[in-house]
Amino acid sequence: MYGIMRELLFRLPPETAHNLTLSGLDMAGKLGLLKAFVTEPEPLPVRVMGLDFPNPVGLAAGLDKNADHLDALGALGFGFIEVGTVTPLAQAGNPKPRMFRLPEHQAIINRMGFNNQGLDHLLARVDGRRYTGVLGINVGKNKVTPNEESESDYRKGIAAVYSRADYITVNVSSPNTPGLRDLQFGDSLKGLMHAIKDEQARCEKEYGRYVPLAVKIAPDMDDDGIRFVAAALKDSGLDGVIATNTTVSRDAVAGHRYAEEAGGLSGAPVRAPSTRVIQALYAELGDTLPIIGVGGITDGASAAEKIRAGAKLVQVYTGFIYRGPALIRESVEAIRQLGQK
Repeated sequence: MYGIMRELLFRLPPETAHNLTLSGLDMAGKLGLLKAFVTEPEPLPVRVMGLDFPNPVGLAAGLDKNADHLDALGALGFGFIEVGTVTPLAQAGNPKPRMFRLPEHQAIINRMGFNNQGLDHLLARVDGRRYTGVLGINVGKNKVTPNEESESDYRKGIAAVYSRADYITVNVSSPNTPGLRDLQFGDSLKGLMHAIKDEQARCEKEYGRYVPLAVKIAPDMDDDGIRFVAAALKDSGLDGVIATNTTVSRDAVAGHRYAEEAGGLSGAPVRAPSTRVIQALYAELGDTLPIIGVGGITDGASAAEKIRAGAKLVQVYTGFIYRGPALIRESVEAIRQLGQK
C-alpha cells in the first residue's frame, strides 16, 4: 500500500509531497483508518536518560517541525517522537526549491533553513495533542541571531518547552543556518553547553521536574573533533547526544544531478559516517552518556548496526519517507533479535 502511495507522491515536488502526506495522515487518523493499515511493533521497552520508551525506534526532528501532526505520527508505532527544530521567532526558511530527492541513493538533500512557525505555535499544538508517548522537542536559534548571541535563543527555547517536553534537544549541527555548526567547536561549544545546563537547572527549580538535555552533532567531524565533543559533553553534564545530523559531503552521490545543490544530505549515504561517529563517541563515553543514533537507517540491519556501534536509541527520517511505517516495525524487530543473540 505505501509503495503505491509513494510512487504517486514522488511525482510531486518533494516539499509538496511532504505536506500532502502529513495532511493525509492527519485525515486518516481522524477517520480511524490508521489502525487498519498500520501494524505497530511489539513492545521492546528500554530506559534511557531516565525515561521509559516503549521501543527504541523514534522519529527524528525535521519531519514535524511545528508539532502539527503529533497525533497521526504517534499512531504509527514510534517509540518516541521528536518535533522541531523550533526557533524563538517564526521564520520562513530558505527560498524554494529547497528539498531534492535522490531515489537512486535513497537520499534527500534539503536546505530548509529551520522554517517553522515559532515557539508560541508549537506550544499550542503540543498542549492540544492526544499523543501520550515520549516527546522530544528540538530547539535552535533564529537565523538573524548572531552566533555570539545564540545562547539567548537556546535559553528561550529551553525555558519555553521545558514544562511540555520529556527531553529537549539542542541543535547546533544543521548545515542550513549560516555559521550554526561553528557552535560545535572550541570555547563556543563549551560555553553553550554550560549555558544550557544552567538554564536546565533554573527550569528544574521552577517546574519541580528534571527534563534531560541532549545535543545533536554533525557527521562531518574528524577523530579529534569527536574526542573534543565527547570531553565537552562529559564536562558539562549533558544527558545525551544525538549522532548525527545531515552531511555536507557529496562523495557518496558524486555525479548526481542534484549533488551540487547546497544543503544537508540525508538517507543511505549518511549510514557509514553516522555509524563511525557513534562508534568513536562510544569509545570515549562508554555507557556514561547515552547516544541516540540517526543517519542512514533504511532497514532493520542499519538500525541494529547503530545499536551495535553504541547507540541506546535510534531515530529515522529519510528512510521513513522511502519505506513508510514498515521501517519502524522492521527496525524494532532487528534490534530485538540483536538483544537475543
